Amino acid sequence: MAKNLLIVESPAKAKTIEGYLGKDFTVKSSYGHIRDLVKSDDAINIASNFEQKYEVPADKKAIVSELKKLAKEAETVWLASDEDREGEAISWHLFETLGLKDATTKRIVFHEITKPAILKAIDNPRKIDYNLVNAQQARRVLDRLVGFELSPVLWKKVKPSLSAGRVQSVAVRLIVDREREINKFNAEAAFRIAATFGKGREAFKAELSERYSKQDDAEKFLTDCVPATYKVNSLDTKPAKRSPAAPFTTSTLQQEASRKLGFSVSRTMQVAQKLYEAGKITYMRTDSVNLSDTAINAAKAQIISAYGDQYYTMRKYKTKSASAQEAHEAIRPTYFDVHTVDGDNSEKRLYELIWKRAIASQMSEAQFEKTTAKIGIYTRKEELTANGEVMKFDGFLKVYLESRDDEDNEQDDDNSMLPPLAVGQVLTLSEMTATERYSRPPARYAEASLVKKLEELGIGRPSTYAPTISTIQNRGYVVKEDRDGRTRDFRVLTLKGGNINKETRTENTGAERNKLFPTDIGAVVTDFLVQYFNGIVDFHFTADVEEQFDKIAQGLEEWTDMIRKFYQPFHIEVENTLKVADRATGERDLGVHPESGKKISVRIGRYGPFVQVGDNATEEGDEKPLYASLRAGQMIETITLEDALELFKLPKKIGFFEEKDMTVAIGKFGPYIRHNSAFYSLPKGIDPLDVTEPQAIEIIEAKRVKDAERLIKTFDENPEVKILNGRWGPYIEFEKLNVKIPKGKEPLELTFDEVKALADATPKDVKKGRFGKAAPKAAAAKAPAAKKAPAKKAPAKKAAPKKK
Repeated sequence: MAKNLLIVESPAKAKTIEGYLGKDFTVKSSYGHIRDLVKSDDAINIASNFEQKYEVPADKKAIVSELKKLAKEAETVWLASDEDREGEAISWHLFETLGLKDATTKRIVFHEITKPAILKAIDNPRKIDYNLVNAQQARRVLDRLVGFELSPVLWKKVKPSLSAGRVQSVAVRLIVDREREINKFNAEAAFRIAATFGKGREAFKAELSERYSKQDDAEKFLTDCVPATYKVNSLDTKPAKRSPAAPFTTSTLQQEASRKLGFSVSRTMQVAQKLYEAGKITYMRTDSVNLSDTAINAAKAQIISAYGDQYYTMRKYKTKSASAQEAHEAIRPTYFDVHTVDGDNSEKRLYELIWKRAIASQMSEAQFEKTTAKIGIYTRKEELTANGEVMKFDGFLKVYLESRDDEDNEQDDDNSMLPPLAVGQVLTLSEMTATERYSRPPARYAEASLVKKLEELGIGRPSTYAPTISTIQNRGYVVKEDRDGRTRDFRVLTLKGGNINKETRTENTGAERNKLFPTDIGAVVTDFLVQYFNGIVDFHFTADVEEQFDKIAQGLEEWTDMIRKFYQPFHIEVENTLKVADRATGERDLGVHPESGKKISVRIGRYGPFVQVGDNATEEGDEKPLYASLRAGQMIETITLEDALELFKLPKKIGFFEEKDMTVAIGKFGPYIRHNSAFYSLPKGIDPLDVTEPQAIEIIEAKRVKDAERLIKTFDENPEVKILNGRWGPYIEFEKLNVKIPKGKEPLELTFDEVKALADATPKDVKKGRFGKAAPKAAAAKAPAAKKAPAKKAPAKKAAPKKK
């Protein structure tokens, strides 16, 4: 047996490191955390200084048993979990659970998985940093207290199966507040004047800085320009420079991967984790923009070799955040001379992005010559402005240009090249337009821009962004989706050849792609928390908590004192709210039914938002009210009486097929057709109110063909049991269970008894590991039980970092 046992978090990392160390080392993975707080209410003993009770989950016992055996046989145990607070806590949990001793245990950290970095870490071991452990412990305890005390309040006062959290609730509030800003926004129209001078390659555009709110004023301007002559009043040419962005932090990588690659925040982190564990990039959870001297020298060599001395400028970046750990590095390639990597397309594209950003950060500024021409109009006092830009030296732009968010993409001046111009030069007008343009509301958050906002507010840390955004979607508070825009008319006046032409054009406005929208339950929960627990969802409070965690990590504050100051007033708030708060439903009265005169209202119910016609029956014999679920995209806050009345046109019969009625309706999972006790979802883009009989028949027949193509075999013993063709090959559908077919088994040859035996042997509650795969020997990382989302079941929540 090897003298040394080195324990890392993931099997991929273990495999990489094992190749760097000799036969004296055995490298094993803990598969993430090996223990967590017990799930019961006594996990934290508040009276006993917030002492925690931990347990090793059933699916981690085999791993713990193996590690204990190896640790006893080794002379030295090396704890090599990640270098952040969560990683420090994992090392502490290993130390406690495996019964390790100080004298024979060493803690090592590295932020890149290369042979020199690993060997250097071995040469420079340290002890477990209990300040970092306590900071993570404080976060874990505080979040558990908030969740366990606040969630039951929501169950009683809003709706069962809800949850709240210190960071997730603030993130939802940001999205709810932004949606309300957009709903209140009134677009204002104004006419923008633009002129084109010259023809062909000599043509260029100029604009009027003023905007006209009235068409008459815009038309008067164009009319005055009919007889006008134009000349260049002034030319201003000056140099300009643009500097490269700093290397990536966790936040900026998530934002740029979203803009450039279309990756979700969670996907970016999954791919970056793979690259890190394969030794391709440095550690991907960091808020530092610092590069080591070694990295700067390696980048210099690459830049000079590929582009020449003039493209290199050494830069050292300073992180704005006071809490950033400058000893860490930004995210960068492990080796700058490796321009691409093996792996799937996602890994290649993300690596290329990281490589380009890091290389560009050490390159020279791009240099431009900017020219501004002011053009006089003989018949008006105003001047038109033309802007031109000529690149004199591309610098870092040879490699990389940073993208921008939607909200930053306001209309820029036209910075194309200008033809040679001289002061006093007379210009020939080709065309002038006055185009009606509308002001735009604030942009909805995408995942990347939400991360940016959370970081600006000081809420959360690099390791929390991805799980927070996943959680608020899984809980049903927020949905990420595309929404179609609406058409809008706008007016255009065109002066050409001495004549003014007027026309009305249409444009599509308000279309959204992969944006975050609050759900009704998200809005109702946010309002409830703001009313009764404003501290929890207050931006400044949440950021202040992060600062206190940082102080604990630096040894400047005692973690139990920090928790006690928070918990005592919070617990009183919880008890008072349970006594005084009314049930929150978000209820609105919309008006009265035009025919029956009954009240129409909208509110949150057990199964989601719905409209009600009439009051609830109070005595036997009273007429029961009518109900209708809201459609996708509709919200309690914005639905109108007219919208509500439309909902009661469903369900409706739309014809017959095979001597059975076809009925269209809207259910929990969207619009559908019901026929002969079977349900057929309506394809996206088809309005349930407009479905015709032929369309419905086509949808039913198409679904039958698709199902028939999937079906491999049924059984006389139980026709509901089927062998189907799935996305990843054949599988068994047995009652509510999807059962895997073992390798070597021919699906068509399986008997009912064999299928039943396979189903009986399949775990009813399969859990996944921290790294996305079930760990061997039942060693997957256990996640807390999922809580039910408002409309559909939420995926299991990823286990939070564990600390004492």
